[in-house]
Amino acid sequence: MTLKVAITEDDYRVASIHEGFLNKVDDCEVAFKSLTAEDTLNQLNKQEVDLILLDIYMPDRLGIDLIEDIKAINPQIGIIMISAGTEREIVEQALHKGVFDYIIKPVTLDRFVEAVEKFREFREDLMNREEVDQQFLDAYFGRDSKIKDEPLPQDTPKGIDPLTLKKVKEILQKEVGVTAEEMGVQMGASRTTARRYLEYLISEGECQAELEYGIVGRPERRYYQS
Repeated sequence: MTLKVAITEDDYRVASIHEGFLNKVDDCEVAFKSLTAEDTLNQLNKQEVDLILLDIYMPDRLGIDLIEDIKAINPQIGIIMISAGTEREIVEQALHKGVFDYIIKPVTLDRFVEAVEKFREFREDLMNREEVDQQFLDAYFGRDSKIKDEPLPQDTPKGIDPLTLKKVKEILQKEVGVTAEEMGVQMGASRTTARRYLEYLISEGECQAELEYGIVGRPERRYYQS
């Protein structure tokens, strides 16, 4: 599932850097780049966007004042603020208005990729649930959901959700070999997320992988239940 990302940044050079960073993230594509608030709203009215990287200091409006208009067009869109603005009032407004993350310029590649991947994983995990549990919410809000003397039903590492893992195992059981891309389609997630779960199962001895050579292109890993 490809994540469609918009870049709203008044400096075209910075926008190009952020676009280059996005190219480092699997299953992401740039929906559009915009230099102004007005053009951003016009573009959002024309196409579906999952995530917007929003600067604060735009030539026609402050990005912080644009959030309500963005949410009015697409209530489900995620917003990551990327700005040099460090004033408490601005950061406070951004948090109160529901931004997913806030990154202070200059942005490092690692911090950028971490924010985008965290949003994608959160979005995919939420879409795959009919109900949320406390563990999911604690992970989102950065809290440790483990309570003394009350261990979780299944001890899985960070980034591996027990319910999603169960779904991956069920798909493996009924398929005679599956690629990460095929698994992603069936579980409603990106190829990267599917690969993470499959590789985790390999580390646990519950899955194995073989290289499959096609007519053209690089060999692809096909996963089988052990």
